[in-house]
Amino acid sequence: MNQKSPKYPDEPPLPSTWDARLARHLVRPLKNTRVTPNHLTTLRLLIGVAGIACIAQGGYTWSNWGALLVVLSNFVDHTDGELARISGKSSKIGHFYDLASDALITVLLFVGFGMAVANTTAPGGAPEAFGPVLRGTIAGLAVALIFFLRMRIESRVGKSGTKQASAGGFETEDVLYLLPLVTLTNGIGPFLTAASIGAPLFAVLVIIDYWRVMRRPQPVATSTEH
Repeated sequence: MNQKSPKYPDEPPLPSTWDARLARHLVRPLKNTRVTPNHLTTLRLLIGVAGIACIAQGGYTWSNWGALLVVLSNFVDHTDGELARISGKSSKIGHFYDLASDALITVLLFVGFGMAVANTTAPGGAPEAFGPVLRGTIAGLAVALIFFLRMRIESRVGKSGTKQASAGGFETEDVLYLLPLVTLTNGIGPFLTAASIGAPLFAVLVIIDYWRVMRRPQPVATSTEH
């Protein structure tokens, strides 16, 4: 449950997840500076792209360094929202920029997985070229569709309509923190195959949810004019 911090009673309630709480603690010194949430979003984007570029190289060392950068990028993603909340520097453009960055990083990550598999030569065989990149692209496009539809649902019913499941201080997107386990165990190939099947299936569920939300009648605003 969110609760007010006794040391900072003027702030919004503490976030429910551990990484967001840590992010708020780290950005408090930036509250009254020229640093804006968009600066932190850009930093998250650059770290994420660098990590994906490492993963796309293929090979054990590159993949593991890339996974660490992607995990760092995922954490930094919480800092822009927390700075916006405690400093009042939120904006519609910043919110859209954050969502677009999330979508771009996620899509590129799956494509990067495909390139990593394609760039890895099996012993005694030739490297795969088309198959893994195609699977990564399919997974990435499915995720892009999910992000777009969730954004449309949010614009219709508010953030409550796209709230992620959470438990024990963790939420669905925190699964990305387990990415190093995938690279450490050389599991990018199986993970990519699973994602290329699972992401489209999840996209179908989001499409159904979107269809249901859009069919609901909008509440009629009560006029106070006479």
